[in-house]
Amino acid sequence: MGQPTHARKPREAQDWWRDAVIYQVYVRSFADGDGDGTGDLAGVRTRLPYLAELGVDALWFTPWYVSPMKDGGYDVADYRAIDPAFGTLAEAEKLIAEAHGLGIRTIVDIVPNHVSDQHPWFRAALKGGPERDLFHFRTGRGALPPNDWRSQFGGPAWTRLPDGTWYLHLFAPEQPDLDWAHPAVRREHEDILRFWFDRGVAGVRIDSAALLAKDPRLPDFTEGRDPHPYVDRDELHDVYRSWRAIADEYGGVYVGEVWLPDTERFARYLRPDELHTAFNFSFMTCPWDAVRLRTAIDETLAEHAPVGAPATWVLCNHDVTRTVTRYGRADTGFDFATKAFGTPTDLALGTRRARAAALLSLALPGAVYVYQGEELGLPEADIPLDRVQDPMHARSGGTDPGRDGCRVPLPWAADAPHAGFGSREEPWLPQPVDWAAYAADRQSADPTSMLALYRRAIALRPVLAGGPLTWLPAPEGVLAFTRAPGVTCVVNLADTPAELPAHTELLIASGSLDTDGRLPKDTAVWLRA
Repeated sequence: MGQPTHARKPREAQDWWRDAVIYQVYVRSFADGDGDGTGDLAGVRTRLPYLAELGVDALWFTPWYVSPMKDGGYDVADYRAIDPAFGTLAEAEKLIAEAHGLGIRTIVDIVPNHVSDQHPWFRAALKGGPERDLFHFRTGRGALPPNDWRSQFGGPAWTRLPDGTWYLHLFAPEQPDLDWAHPAVRREHEDILRFWFDRGVAGVRIDSAALLAKDPRLPDFTEGRDPHPYVDRDELHDVYRSWRAIADEYGGVYVGEVWLPDTERFARYLRPDELHTAFNFSFMTCPWDAVRLRTAIDETLAEHAPVGAPATWVLCNHDVTRTVTRYGRADTGFDFATKAFGTPTDLALGTRRARAAALLSLALPGAVYVYQGEELGLPEADIPLDRVQDPMHARSGGTDPGRDGCRVPLPWAADAPHAGFGSREEPWLPQPVDWAAYAADRQSADPTSMLALYRRAIALRPVLAGGPLTWLPAPEGVLAFTRAPGVTCVVNLADTPAELPAHTELLIASGSLDTDGRLPKDTAVWLRA
């Protein structure tokens, strides 16, 4: 595998993660190296030059471990082995090393709240072994579960076994929750962290980071009662302090998936002796509205400031409706509860807004996460009902479309079978008939493409010089701010074109200016004074 001539060494500064561009790889859908219809590590390795040319600083891999794939790999059966569908541990080690040689670090995903029902611990627990103490097994209330907790995927959070006992799963029944009050659970995860740091990873993303600890009484849920019986419990912070000590040994970093409405409690996870960063969901789910976006940005920066942690910015991930589709709808926000089949979408409008949003997010202070395919402007795909695999669809009784629409295998080559994904057979999820139009090779040759925009913006990002955000006076519906002396970002969300501030150079634009040199609606620019 050749390396591009512009390959660069990773930044050696310990704080590289504070303003990094991190690319999320959903391995199953990224690239297929062996032609079996499933993305794999061999496929990722062949595309490392593409990622280096894109200019990203790190790759975050969603779980690549041994898994029955009942929840897209988030049901882990063995944390120390790569799922055979993806490759081998030796291949993962090669990938980590080859990416590093191209200047790209690796972040792996850890899912500490639960394991697969095929994990050795749970299989032993079902046989009545002492491993039962590592999970939440309880007797029911007659024919009812032990409490009224609901699964994140719909339905009760308990499953009854033939012997009459019940076990807790905040997600699918195939994902039993671990009991984090047990010291063996803590020791095992600390060993797993060391295992991957020893193999050269630069960091760890922590799935459902606020859900691990449960009230040992397992009481019924009461809206508004504090503390919550299983979200954001105080004992979690001791877990993450012990994890931070391990990361500090290796110079590693953590990013937590922390969904919390309370900004003060959110910031606790980012204290200097806990996690380094956490995902920013208020920005990701925010509608395309100038006032609400500015509020989300201000609140994000304010909640991070007291603990000195950098913000993170993301428009989409493997759980969320793709940006181009979401921004082309009447409701441009995102809420799991409102997902529905057949929502009308204007893809031209959504694409225009997504291009502007890319420049907005890349101009903000902190780290930026780019979900695979966002740089190609991929829309959400409609999956035939008989091909839907996401458990959210089944658990909702068929009302929720699920998350498969943002997980469709990527198009690499317009004229190749299956848009160059690499498969001899049809990929594990079907690609839309127009998928080839978004192919990376076609976009690479088009200077006006979404891919060209992302490459140019990421390459230009150093001109922002890591400076703070300072808002500038702007008309209603327009966002304007500086990050470095003489560099300004302007985003027009108003219904009319906006006059640009005085400048000497237009560094990059998400779309053309009008004939009078004004910024059209749903367009963004970076300017040099």
